[in-house]
Amino acid sequence: MIKMGKLTDYGTLMMTYLAREPKRLHSAQDIAQAIGINVPTATKVLKMLTRSGLLESHRGIKGGYVLAKTPIDITMADIIGALEGPIGLTDCGTSDQPGNCQRERSCSVKANWQRISQAVNDALASVSLAEMTVPVAQPIVMKRPSKAEQVTL
Repeated sequence: MIKMGKLTDYGTLMMTYLAREPKRLHSAQDIAQAIGINVPTATKVLKMLTRSGLLESHRGIKGGYVLAKTPIDITMADIIGALEGPIGLTDCGTSDQPGNCQRERSCSVKANWQRISQAVNDALASVSLAEMTVPVAQPIVMKRPSKAEQVTL
């Protein structure tokens, strides 16, 4: 199973929470309480999101965190990239970034893994934070395409 880390999961919950009132300042304590995590963990994630330019931090007694862009202009790829680093499923890296694999130069499947990683990145980039605030009425059933639906290369 390909799985994101807990901090990324918390980050998506925090960003979705903030997107529901995008112009209001929210304290780290309020955000932590709203999504059910401890304040030090929330603060760690909020700092990462701030460093990546997705949040703005305002100091002081009336300070807090606010989205740096509108929810429609922030994608799931932005959030996951900020917390996990560049999106790639293997050590091959993305097409514009070298990976950590010693076999990379002679690998016969590298280009296909990069293509798959790009498809995942494109899918994440197609979902905005604004969309994440809208509950889905019915769960989406993932199905495997039939042989007839599969594209041959």
